Amino acid sequence: MPRRDASDAPKATPKVAAGEVYSALRDSIVASEIPPGTRMNIDAIARDLGVSQTPVREALQRLEGDNLVVYSPGRGYSTTPLLELPELRSLFEFRLLVEPWAARSAAVDRLANPSDRLDRELDAFERRVDLGGDLRQDLVAHDTLFHDTVLGAAGNRVVQQAFVQTHCHLHIFRLYPADVDGTVTVTEHRRVWEAIRNCEPEAAEQAMANHIRNSFTRFAQAFDGTLPALDPAATKPSSATRIVR
Repeated sequence: MPRRDASDAPKATPKVAAGEVYSALRDSIVASEIPPGTRMNIDAIARDLGVSQTPVREALQRLEGDNLVVYSPGRGYSTTPLLELPELRSLFEFRLLVEPWAARSAAVDRLANPSDRLDRELDAFERRVDLGGDLRQDLVAHDTLFHDTVLGAAGNRVVQQAFVQTHCHLHIFRLYPADVDGTVTVTEHRRVWEAIRNCEPEAAEQAMANHIRNSFTRFAQAFDGTLPALDPAATKPSSATRIVR
């Protein structure tokens, strides 16, 4: 039986390659380097990234699940259009129903309190801010991790899964670089973190509601004309509208 040398060793698995392709394409879409409505040529992407078409197809299927690309018979994959104003409003109204409740639920004097994890994440992102440069991808990652951590600490997996399926972080940061250097976001996240750390449920709920309303106003700057505010009643949900633990 002939001996096998190093050249016969198995190559990197397609799953690893697909993950790398997915990350590269997702980052380019979120950063608007690949504009909305752009046709995704599988052969061209494979050549540019130096991979076969198989991991590209797998990556595009994952991106379709993220709602960042859409498949059309006869046309193939294209990047999805940007959110329109009504869609943006609906997304943030959903967040106003869910995230203030989650922050309130997380502000408890138990081991489930996520303040230490939130503090470490804030410190890490602030160090990245100090380095300067393009922070778009870092801000997306930080915002995603911060909000997912708060939601996870609330302990309701159904709510957490529903939130994940909105892919809100990926979509809103494509819309408009509302906080390019991240300082406004960090300031508002710190207020949420302080209330959670201090086990102040009402303050945590209010801080998160204020943050979401302010975020909506910032991202809505991408649209022309006047913009009606979100429903003020959503800032302080009544006991009837809060999600039951």
